[in-house]
Amino acid sequence: MADTTTRSKADIEAEIAAARARLADNVAGLINQVHPKAVVQRGIDDARGFAAAEFANAKSQVIDDQGHVRTDRVLLIGGAITGLVTFVVLVRGILKSMRSA
Repeated sequence: MADTTTRSKADIEAEIAAARARLADNVAGLINQVHPKAVVQRGIDDARGFAAAEFANAKSQVIDDQGHVRTDRVLLIGGAITGLVTFVVLVRGILKSMRSA
């Protein structure tokens, strides 16, 4: 259907001016969005958010809702660390003895 309303020259000019303003705002927004400093800041913000979430997750593994240390989890983590250190020391010893032989 064709638009049968008649628009004045002033109405058309106002509509074009509004469209230009919207276009300028969109272009300015895109420039700000892809600006290197903005990209870096978003990366930093994402990393901070990730680190905060992971810290909260790790903390919840060893501290319960009442703020008490979950000794069973702490002992489990300590045992895992001890096992890892023992493994590394043994492998280094084996490699060292193989090199000197």
